[in-house]
Amino acid sequence: MLAYILQGLGYGLAAAAQPGPFLTYALSQSLKRGWRRALPIALAPLISDGPIILLVLLALSQVPAWLQRLLYFAGGLFILYLAWGIYRSWRDYAPWDASQAPASEDSLLKAGLMNALSPGPYLYWSLVTGPILLAGWRESPALGLGLLLGFYVSMVGLLATLIVLFGTAQRLGARVNRAMLGVSALAMVGFGLYQLWRGLAA
Repeated sequence: MLAYILQGLGYGLAAAAQPGPFLTYALSQSLKRGWRRALPIALAPLISDGPIILLVLLALSQVPAWLQRLLYFAGGLFILYLAWGIYRSWRDYAPWDASQAPASEDSLLKAGLMNALSPGPYLYWSLVTGPILLAGWRESPALGLGLLLGFYVSMVGLLATLIVLFGTAQRLGARVNRAMLGVSALAMVGFGLYQLWRGLAA
């Protein structure tokens, strides 16, 4: 059991720290809305990953090419949509006002949808953690659950830590905050275009 929990902890840390559109979106929302309202985004994988894991386990080693292309296109378009929202926040920047910020549930829903539309979780669970989860589950369901527990404790924990740390950048002043929003928007555009390109090249 301990071996599976430790593997889950390690893979969860790696997944949370991996640069990508989901992490960029989470950190940009921390800047835009403050870390307290962005913090629920760390829970988004708990919402979106369940169906992904079930789907991957049903067809563990085979991800159809057409499905991968579709995921790249859908994910790329959605990421560009999110980038447009971040750009508008940069263009019309005003110091963050908690009373005017949208509900945190809205960010959580968008983050969960982005994660569900991204090929990353499908490929990660198919090629990395999925085989380990399946092997542990076949030996004993408790081992599979231990892997999942370790994975999500470390992943959600690190995401929450990064959101809080990034959100403290507001203390550095409005100019720094606005500049970091601009960098986040550019990064999201890059991720979106890259996913569209991957969809064409797949």
